[in-house]
Amino acid sequence: MNNLIVLPLIIPIMVGVVLVFLRPYVKLQRVISLITMIGIAGISIFILNRVQTHGIIRLDFGGWEPPFGILFVADSFAMLLVLTASIVTAICLIHAFSSIGEKHEKMYFYPFVLFLVAGVNGSFLTGDLFNLFVCFEVMLLASYVLITSGGTKPQLRESIKYVVINVLASWFFLVALAFLYGTVGTLNMAHISERVAEVGQGPLLTTISILFLLVFSLKAGLLLFFWLPGSYSVPPTAVAALFGALLTKVGIYALFRTFTLIFYHEPLISQTLIGIMAGITLIAGCMGAIAFKDIRLIVSYNVLIAIGFIMIGLAIGTETSIAGSIYYVVHDMIAKAMLFLLAGTMIYLTGKSKIDEMSGLIRNYPLFGWMFFLVTCSLAGIPPLSGFVGKILVGQGAIESGSYVLLALAFISSIVVLYSLLRIFLNTIFGETIISLEDEKPMKLGMIIPIVLFGIATVSLGLGAEFISVYVTDAAHTLSNPSVYIDAVMGGNK
Repeated sequence: MNNLIVLPLIIPIMVGVVLVFLRPYVKLQRVISLITMIGIAGISIFILNRVQTHGIIRLDFGGWEPPFGILFVADSFAMLLVLTASIVTAICLIHAFSSIGEKHEKMYFYPFVLFLVAGVNGSFLTGDLFNLFVCFEVMLLASYVLITSGGTKPQLRESIKYVVINVLASWFFLVALAFLYGTVGTLNMAHISERVAEVGQGPLLTTISILFLLVFSLKAGLLLFFWLPGSYSVPPTAVAALFGALLTKVGIYALFRTFTLIFYHEPLISQTLIGIMAGITLIAGCMGAIAFKDIRLIVSYNVLIAIGFIMIGLAIGTETSIAGSIYYVVHDMIAKAMLFLLAGTMIYLTGKSKIDEMSGLIRNYPLFGWMFFLVTCSLAGIPPLSGFVGKILVGQGAIESGSYVLLALAFISSIVVLYSLLRIFLNTIFGETIISLEDEKPMKLGMIIPIVLFGIATVSLGLGAEFISVYVTDAAHTLSNPSVYIDAVMGGNK
């Protein structure tokens, strides 16, 4: 039964390879891709519930027990993210059917989406740092293709920046791996944790931890985010939604896993650095969200605000704040994908991208308008929507630990999120319509249905917080108590 945990990685790769040979058959590719993601979501639900009943699940490849072989580890934190990523990808694919265009679909769009998902899922599930690097690269190679899908000048300009930054980050990742392996003699995450605890986190290991912090911060957009707003504002709408929902979350996952499992012995250094970086990211994200009038840039800077908020939970470091961050990560993956789809669809309907160039969309597309209002409330943390619970838990953790500066920054950022999105809503959704009946584009069902599905998801995540809290609490407990993970991986044959 443990073999199931490799399926979220293997199935997308195998199906993606098959789809390469089905290039001319676009409709068949659509059906197969959607069924694949729904199937992975179903498998993820089964594994997540099995983790609750049987504990953390481990799969040793080739029968090699830790720390000698490659392994996958499924705990509640990893499986929550795998499940959410699968659901988000499935819904974004529905939007892509109507928005990406058959020309681009024939350029191996669906295989590369599946390869991207394989890299994301592999990053969440791997139990050793070298395979985390490998899965990062699988994800990034697919993203390099997807970001240039369309071949426009802005895409090519931003893709060069995106590729160069990520190649540089990958080089630093390899350097960090080499130093770490040379110091502790292993790359199995649970075994590294044991070794670090044995020898103590001295100056060398603390320096290595800061190098990992820089690497993962580049990939997550924490402080080192200058590449993100442009890169996330140029791809096609469905691709931008996938990027905004998934890519930074892999970097966030790596930061949480590394600094709760391996480098947790010097919290005064690591948590202080993470707190400073999260605070600066929040401030910069808020400034960008207020300063720009381009909808895509406003949405991209809202991604940065979410990254800063999530990382505040890690900087605080209590089990409550970590639970809040986990809940907020799941919420943000859904809400950000919805926001990117709304922004892209708005540009498609009007042919404009600045908020002072469009008006009155609710008169032409009432359901669309109210969906934008829904995601605005959700991202601002207004109850009973999904953003509320995560914000409350992070705030509670900040009060418990006396982190009042971080608490103030976190909740000021919520006000800025509300303001920045209400600017879009009041300027573009309300007011006198600029679209005459003759110029009105019909709203494609394939565009509005995914938005509605995300709207249902964010409401359900808020109303169903008690049901989901079982998994979030277990994930936070595992992260806050490294011995739980270590015992599951190193404590005999599973």
